[in-house]
Formats: sequence, C-alpha cells, structure tokens
Amino acid sequence: MERPNRFSDFLLSTMGDPTAAAASCSKLRQIKRWLRKNLLLLVTVSGVFFGVVLGVGLRPLHLSPDAILLVSYPGELFMRLLKLMILPLVIASLIAGAASLNAKMNGRLAIRTMVYFLLTSLFNAALGVALALVMHPGDPETKRILGAGTEHREVNILDGFLDLGRNIFPDNLFQAAFQQAHTVYVPRQVYVRNGTENDTAIASVDIDILKANIRMVRDIQYREGTNTLGIIFFCLVFGTVLGTLGRKARVVVEFFSAVDEVIMKMVTGVMWLTPIGVSSVIAGKILSVENLGLVTVQLGWFIFTVVLGVLLYQLVFMQLIYLAIVRRNPFKFYCGLIQATLTAFATASTAAALPVTFRCMDQKVKVDSRVSRFVLPIGATVNMDGTALFVSIASVFIAQINEIPLGMGEYVTIALTSTAASIASASVPSAALVLMLIVLTAIDAPVQDVSLLFAVDWFVDRVRTTNNMLGDCYAAAVVEHLSSAELKSSPSHGAIVRNIGDKETQEHASATGNGHAGNGHILPLTRSDLKGSETSETAAMLEVVRIQEPAVHKK
Repeated sequence: MERPNRFSDFLLSTMGDPTAAAASCSKLRQIKRWLRKNLLLLVTVSGVFFGVVLGVGLRPLHLSPDAILLVSYPGELFMRLLKLMILPLVIASLIAGAASLNAKMNGRLAIRTMVYFLLTSLFNAALGVALALVMHPGDPETKRILGAGTEHREVNILDGFLDLGRNIFPDNLFQAAFQQAHTVYVPRQVYVRNGTENDTAIASVDIDILKANIRMVRDIQYREGTNTLGIIFFCLVFGTVLGTLGRKARVVVEFFSAVDEVIMKMVTGVMWLTPIGVSSVIAGKILSVENLGLVTVQLGWFIFTVVLGVLLYQLVFMQLIYLAIVRRNPFKFYCGLIQATLTAFATASTAAALPVTFRCMDQKVKVDSRVSRFVLPIGATVNMDGTALFVSIASVFIAQINEIPLGMGEYVTIALTSTAASIASASVPSAALVLMLIVLTAIDAPVQDVSLLFAVDWFVDRVRTTNNMLGDCYAAAVVEHLSSAELKSSPSHGAIVRNIGDKETQEHASATGNGHAGNGHILPLTRSDLKGSETSETAAMLEVVRIQEPAVHKK
C-alpha cells in the first residue's frame, strides 16, 4: 500500500502545486494583457530613447547637411501627417461638440476654461520669477564667452492684442485656413510743412519747402500659417446655432460626428509610425545643433532651472490642483497622458500632438468627449503655461547676465507682462521669442540677447510644450468636474428614443455616450441594437427627443 502513495507523491512533486501553476498563468495573462494594452506607449518611449541615442552617437561623425537631412526626413513626414489631421479634427470635433450642448452651456464652458487658463498662466509666470531668483542661472561670464546677441526685432504688446482680435474675427474663413493677420511696421515718407510758412501761404509755395521724414507706420499684412483662433470661433458659433435647429440639423451633425470618428481612426494608424518619426525628429535636432557641448556647459544652469520649473509644476502643483478640485488620484490621470506627453515632446507642438491627445483623453483617462473636444482646441492655441514659465526665467536670466538690478516692481512687471503677452501672442508662431521681446522691452533689458538662447531652444521648447499640453488636459478635467451637474442634466443623459418606423416609444435609460443625443438629432440604429426585440430591422433611424420633466407644484 505504500508504493501507490509514494508514486502519487512523486507525481505531485513532479507536477507541482496546481494552485501555484494557475496563479502563474493568471499573472502571465495579466502581463500579456498589459503589454497589448500599452504597446503603443512602449513603442513611443522606445522611439524617444532611440532618437537620443542615435543623435548623440552620430555627432562624432560630423555628418554633412545632406546626411542630417536624410536622418530627419522620416520625422518630417511624420510631422506632416499629424499636422494634416489638425484642421479637419478641430473643425469636426468643435462643431459636433458645440451642437451637443445648448448656448448657455457652451458659454459656461468657455468662461471656466478661459479663467483656468488665465490663472494657471499667471501662476507659472510667478513660479518662473521665483525660481530664477532662487537658482540665479544668469552669470555675466556667460555673455562674455558666448558673445553679444544679434536680435534687433521690436514688438508692441498693443499690436499683439489688436492682432488677436483680428484673428478671432477673420474676414475670410477660407483664407483663415492658411493665413493669419499680423501688424508690421513699414517705412514711409511723411512730408512735414516748414514751420516758418503760414497756412495761407502754403498753397502757393513750392513743394521744396516741405520736409520729407521717414517714419515707421503700422500696416496690416497676412503671413503663412493657419488662423486657428478664427476657425475655432467660427466652429463654436456654427455648432451652437446648429444645435438649436433640432431635427433640421441632424444630417449635418451626423456628418461632422462621422468625420471626427474617421480622423481618430486615422490617428490610430499614424501612431504606429511613432517610433520611426519620433526618433528621426529628435536625432535630426541633436545633429543640427552646433557647439552642443559648449552651449550646454555655459547654459546648463539655465536649462536645469527651466526643466526644474516644468517638473515642479507638472508633478506637484498640477497634481495638487487636480486633487483639490476633482478629488481623484492625480497620478493615475497623469500616467494616462504619457503617450500624448511624449508626442508633444518629440514634435515640440501642442497642435501637432492634438490628435494623439484626443485619443488619450477618450480612451485612457475617460474625460467627457463634449468637454475635451471643446477645451483642447482652444488650449492648443491660447494656453501657454510652460511658455509663460520659460519667458519669466529667461527674462530674469538676461537681466542677470547683463548685471541689471531688478526690484520688486520689475519682477511683478515680468510676471504680469508674461501672462498678458501669452494671451496676446496666442496665434503667433514661435511665440516664446515674441513674448521675450515684449517682456524685455517692459523692463528695459537688451532685447538682442534673446539670440543667445537660440542654441538651446530646440530642447527647452520641447520641455515647455509638455507643460502646455498637460495644462490643456488638466483644464478639461477640471472644467468637466465643475460642469458635471450641467453635463448630467444635458439632453444626452436620459432621452426618449422613438422608433420612426412603427411609431413606438421607449425610454432610453442610459446615456448614448456620443455626446450628440437630445437636441432632436437622428441616430443610426445598428443590427445589434435590435437583437432580442420585436422591432423590425427595417427601422433605420432613431429620433432622440428631450424628456419633459414632470412639473413640481408647490403646495
């Protein structure tokens, strides 16, 4: 009797514990599921890492300009693909999102969004001034080694605000797709009358007594670049009015909703090109920088101060804002946006990363699409948290290397001017340069020294762009929380669905989730929706109407 027992013990010892085997299989399945779910994130991270290694590894070879161009060419094509989708995505998402909400709700969302952007930009500007004072990145020896600046461009903050208004209200919508208005100063001859002549004699004297002076006169011109502000304004107004038309507008709303879904599917396909595109962009930038070692050594403390400020705001203050208002785990929200953050870092453009940001907001962090489609396009143009931080630090840095003493009034001026200029320069390409010129002019610092930072701007620009992008996403989450009551009571939650084919009505207990139900829109009915019901499959559409709440009579 002992031999079978020994034999069974031998088999058990050979096979191992069944529960332990099941647990290991379960862990293996969880790992596979996680890898499958986050595969796109992993390839994005690998693309960034490979780009840095490739760029640093090829620098000792001193490649020719043609070779560097070939290295960066795949990244250029990747950027063009992303930018190709920005305009149709912004137009479709804004019109469909605005049509899903009434005019009053759109107004509240706009006010909350702009107030949040204004306060966070002001906070970042103040944080930049404080860090520059504590870290003191500016050393007069730096200017003596790098030489004097060569930038002599002049800007006016008043012109910035006026151009902002001109771009918000474009006179030609089609022109706004590829041009934007801006103010330039052109030299013109202005003839001034000689002071010795009187008014009665001036008509009879010769033209020689008039003195010609050259004056710089304002002139409104158009430059290349999409006028995103004007397109956003038109789409918001168009979508809001469209939502008030009810059933008449259902075909138009469905069209823009379909365009939005198609673009997002195209974005998913393009994102699989991220490893090649991102690595090419980063490697090309590293290879194209001259005197990288010297510049990094001389401006290393300045770079460290900017990176410290960006990380401090992202990992501490931004999380505290989210925790205090939304009252959820902020780092879970932050981790869900890693892929969009890496894309923004690689492309150095919040607008170029917008398609990826939409995808993360919908699939990873689950922010209401009506809010994200409203906030993100506006934030990509207006919100400049990281830029305000950078401009404040850079302005104090330039004052320090020129040994210009600054008082409390100048520091307050830097913070306020950076915030105001970031709003005024919302539609300006390379806005950081324009912002710095405005701020340096306000504190009487040499504006030509801005060019000293050009050599490191390729890296710092990417770092501060992540702040801008994350600021947009956190703004959407905060606005969604503050507007939760209005969103729940909006027509997309709890609607009555009427079958047009046989005139039957039934309650639609749950929200449709597409953000467009409830304003009389017609939604397509799929075959799966008809399973298990007696409804004929010939019914093709559903009409969604508002639920009339029962009146409450006060006693």
